[in-house]
Amino acid sequence: MGKHATHIVWDWNGTLFHDIDAVIGATNSAFAEIGLEPITLETYRDLYCVPVPRFYERLMGRLPTDDEWLVMDEAFHRHYGTHRLGCELAEGVHQLLEGWQAAGRSQSILSMYGHDELLPIVRDFGIESRFVLVEGRTGPSGGTKSAHMVRHLAAMESVDPRRTVVIGDAVDDATAARDAGAHAVLYTGGSHSRASLAVAGVPVVDTLAEAVELAGDITL
Repeated sequence: MGKHATHIVWDWNGTLFHDIDAVIGATNSAFAEIGLEPITLETYRDLYCVPVPRFYERLMGRLPTDDEWLVMDEAFHRHYGTHRLGCELAEGVHQLLEGWQAAGRSQSILSMYGHDELLPIVRDFGIESRFVLVEGRTGPSGGTKSAHMVRHLAAMESVDPRRTVVIGDAVDDATAARDAGAHAVLYTGGSHSRASLAVAGVPVVDTLAEAVELAGDITL
């Protein structure tokens, strides 16, 4: 892997891991516990944002209190742990990861899913060897990815942020890429609608194959 080879930083939830149905199921199960009405996938994609308490503000008309946020966050993760068990990798992921690696290019995962939960799932899918680094969130949930992205890229000596493309499903992925000096491509198969992603001002695609193709060209 050369210093000037193009590197991909993959997001996990909603990108490599097709778990949007689990996210909606867990969200609505958590909402039921605190007396909020269930929401549809379309509403979720239109309103979702990070930091996550801002998403709840859009739904509730106010920011949750600190105590309410702790209850909501715990309930979501508890239900998500059950709902995600039926989820698989997104279409074509195995071939895309293998092809990128076979071409002599590097890739990594940076997720805001808990690190200790993320690693076993990646290993169970048999794809850990495709990545030079796999990192999940450490510390409290609900925040943004920018500071994590800067640290993630700095941890890989052979990776140049200027020749790095972040592929994710959220505007926060594009913001994190920008703040780290990298490029971004956003994917419509996860947490945001196309209209919501468009505000980031980066390429938006409907398939991961398109995202990888763009990544191969975007830093030339």
